[in-house]
Amino acid sequence: MSSKRLPGSLRWGIGMTGLVLLAALAAPLLAPYSLSEQLDPVAARYRPPGTVLQAVHLADGRWRLADRVERIADGLEGNGLVLERLGRREILPEAQVLNLTAGGVADRRVFLLGTDKFGRDLWTRMLYGARVSLAVGMLSMALALTLGVAVGSAAALGGPLADALLMRTVDAIISFPFLFLMILLSALFAPGTGAMILILGSVTWTGICRLTRAEVRGLARREFAVAARAIGQTPIKILLRHLLPNALTPILIRATLLIGNLILLESSLSFLGLGIQAPTPTWGNMIAEGREALSQGWWIATFPGAALAVTVIGFNLLADGLRDFLDPRLDLARLDLETRSDRPAMLPPS
Repeated sequence: MSSKRLPGSLRWGIGMTGLVLLAALAAPLLAPYSLSEQLDPVAARYRPPGTVLQAVHLADGRWRLADRVERIADGLEGNGLVLERLGRREILPEAQVLNLTAGGVADRRVFLLGTDKFGRDLWTRMLYGARVSLAVGMLSMALALTLGVAVGSAAALGGPLADALLMRTVDAIISFPFLFLMILLSALFAPGTGAMILILGSVTWTGICRLTRAEVRGLARREFAVAARAIGQTPIKILLRHLLPNALTPILIRATLLIGNLILLESSLSFLGLGIQAPTPTWGNMIAEGREALSQGWWIATFPGAALAVTVIGFNLLADGLRDFLDPRLDLARLDLETRSDRPAMLPPS
């Protein structure tokens, strides 16, 4: 029998989500500029991907960005710089420039993914936006997982009255229009990262709750749970030591799948203006900003949208791969196929 290998979907999911998580964690190292840097909003506005601009540091502390800088000597106005900026030529005396070099100036700005309408670097904002979007998705999932497991376990083990009361409450929450509930909560609470985590986590726990209840109720009838009750173990001890560990696989898969859905939901609310507000960057409000300027800057919405799609697909592949890797029924089916393939072929009688 061969050793158990990771499914392809799990490898792809780990790779895609791991890449996004590493980029978000390393945002301060990977981001070339500060999050709110606007050296020259007029000259840097709506610059396409790959733009390189020369940065001229003036004596009064301001910066000028130019497409091309050239030093001149012995002119009528003395030595200085010629700036090609916004389709025009400007001349600055050397005394007004702090970062002169022999060929021009020492600083430049490289906009790998272009800039937005305020001249901010899109790559920098995407990296920091990944931190916000991933934090909202994962912390909301943790809150939903905690509520869902607690309420589902209480319903499964609390007796008929507690089960009926808790599950009818869950049914009432599920029956309420989900999008309308999200819009209502977003309108009641001030939009922000903390409020968004609380709103998403407090609304999306019902699926995990019903799954936990079904798994725990089924496991509570198994022989090991009956034996634990027979030797006098308390219900809490039975739950924590025997029932929840055996119910962990489907709950973990559901929680992993929920992360991608929560990131997409947060981006949708931010896109509609009901989520996290600017200047805090999230992929949703960056896409909303790009929607207003598709003809001038297609890249503003395209790159955050692509990052959002890759992240959601990665978490979906991760959940699907975990199901294939952890489901014992798939292991039995795989073992049966390997056993059949190892058997010698039966020759027909002569």
